[in-house]
Amino acid sequence: MTRARADIPTIDGSHGEGGGQILRTALALSIIARRPVRITNIRASRAKPGLMRQHLAAVKAAAEVSTARVEGAAIGSRELVFAPGEVRPGEFAFTIGTAGSTMLVLQTVLPPLMMASAPSRVIIEGGTHNGMAPPFDFIERAFLPMIQRMGPTVAARLDRFGFYPAGGGRVVIDITPAPLARVDVTSRGETRSVSGIAIHANLPRHIVDREIAKVQERLGWPTESLRGVEVRGASSPGNAVILVVESEHVTEVFSSIGAVGVSAEEVADRAIAEVRDYLRVGAPVGPHLADQLLLPMALAGGGTFRTGRLTPHAMTNIAVIRHFLDVPISEETDGESVLVRIGS
Repeated sequence: MTRARADIPTIDGSHGEGGGQILRTALALSIIARRPVRITNIRASRAKPGLMRQHLAAVKAAAEVSTARVEGAAIGSRELVFAPGEVRPGEFAFTIGTAGSTMLVLQTVLPPLMMASAPSRVIIEGGTHNGMAPPFDFIERAFLPMIQRMGPTVAARLDRFGFYPAGGGRVVIDITPAPLARVDVTSRGETRSVSGIAIHANLPRHIVDREIAKVQERLGWPTESLRGVEVRGASSPGNAVILVVESEHVTEVFSSIGAVGVSAEEVADRAIAEVRDYLRVGAPVGPHLADQLLLPMALAGGGTFRTGRLTPHAMTNIAVIRHFLDVPISEETDGESVLVRIGS
């Protein structure tokens, strides 16, 4: 594991993209490093700054897994003091209470739990397919296989879908810790398969039929690789297009979430555009997976990956990691791609 820095950081939540990523990464690293942290100007760049319900759920989840002392844990709070104790593996259940992303709450507690002394089970209720966060499918098929290559075993199960505005989704995550090992993802390798699903809940079937038709038209993927999925029992209407490119060394997942006033064709086009950009650039790691890989690779003490670009989220993540861990992170640009090197 990377050596922790000796100083006690105060994190400015207005840095970089100024969103909830700063909070989640800082909480995870505070727990792992066993060092308190003060976070100021939380989500300062957002229209509604301060802690929203899903961010508060992440704070409470982080506090529960680490028996932490917390000041400022309230809706709208712009400053938080978090003083963790020892990580306490076990079974946890967290409820967001809205369609706030279950996956972002998981992002906060997964790093310390996959480095804990014993297995854990985490159950989170809230949103599973949220336009402002990675959907369950991305975490399950793109991110967690990378974690498994590093050592820990993490199995994710989707019990219920949760769409905006009601949420009501339920995910179950089983975590078996193991030492983190270096991983290098610098080439995609041979493309093994492409596939896609169009999901609809409490909406007419023709919506997903139109989305599938648009994917076929613009990507030329075979009919048998695409299907519509009807979700029954969802708390609110919902629609999502999930496109998967499985290659020899990496699987990437691209998504678009339906919204009121957005046509089925436009929903499909958003995911299609991400796929086409990914295939054109040729780098194995897409922008969202790049963001997710930074922290586990830094905790492993090393790793490399090639991506098309580093998002503002990723650059902010790097800045927060540097507050806690003494690990070099560099970027080497080569045409349209960037090689990110972590460690020596």
